[in-house]
Amino acid sequence: MSNRKTITEFLGKLLYEEKLCGMGMYWAKEVVVDYGSSKAKTKRIDFMQYIPDGQCSISSLEKGIFICYEVKSCKEDVYSGNGLNFLGEKNYIVTTMQCYEDLLPDIQSGKLDRYIKQNHPESYNHYGIMVAMPRGCWKADKSDKKITDRSITDEWHLVIMKKCGKALRRKSLVELLFCMLRAKGE
Repeated sequence: MSNRKTITEFLGKLLYEEKLCGMGMYWAKEVVVDYGSSKAKTKRIDFMQYIPDGQCSISSLEKGIFICYEVKSCKEDVYSGNGLNFLGEKNYIVTTMQCYEDLLPDIQSGKLDRYIKQNHPESYNHYGIMVAMPRGCWKADKSDKKITDRSITDEWHLVIMKKCGKALRRKSLVELLFCMLRAKGE
């Protein structure tokens, strides 16, 4: 099996190509929230995206939503203590099918929700899960194709395995946009 770094890089590239790139897409990588506080290191979000309701009025901009994506290569990565900072209206774990299958009992029993609440108390339990799957495969398919250092993102796509409920954001629009801007400048 491929190493965690290879899988993480592949998932990040796939997420970028499917959800973040293109005209009118506003996103940043490794966004630190509460910069300068004692909690700053524990609140780094792998990818944060801002989707405005429109761009022609202040109210449209203010009605925009933030989506946080945490890229996790395996179950151990999920429980590593790093990430799972779900501060947006929508939040996703982006992972592999193997990791999703390994997490499913924890999701169904509520263990993952309890872990998030205990270890990341400012995060929402409103999160979904996206899984990288070979093109042509869907949720019910079991593919034996694994992510390797030779995997090409064009041959894969992201499938939502667990829908994300919408949370009510606690951080201001200005604060999160500033955090994204600071991440882009680093």
